[in-house]
Amino acid sequence: MSAQPVREEGPRVPRTIGGISDALRGARRAQFFAELLEAQQGAELDAVLSAWWGRAMLDTDPDRDRVRAAAETGTLSTTTMDEITRRRQERPASERG
Repeated sequence: MSAQPVREEGPRVPRTIGGISDALRGARRAQFFAELLEAQQGAELDAVLSAWWGRAMLDTDPDRDRVRAAAETGTLSTTTMDEITRRRQERPASERG
């Protein structure tokens, strides 16, 4: 029997108020709740949740420290939009999202 890697189901941070607040720490969590409490139900609340979910996903990225260090030292690999477009066009249609 061989060991299989554990496949992560869903995002690291659930897209819920609780999931987002659990991923944030200190002042960032307090700022999230402050914005959340001021938001009107509907599009405004959805926008607050979307913005903070994105921040929480970045905060919990296992490669965050490595990427940040590379960005600060100027060694982070980059690409152009033309290169991204070319790569997407080269992928089979079944893999395009």
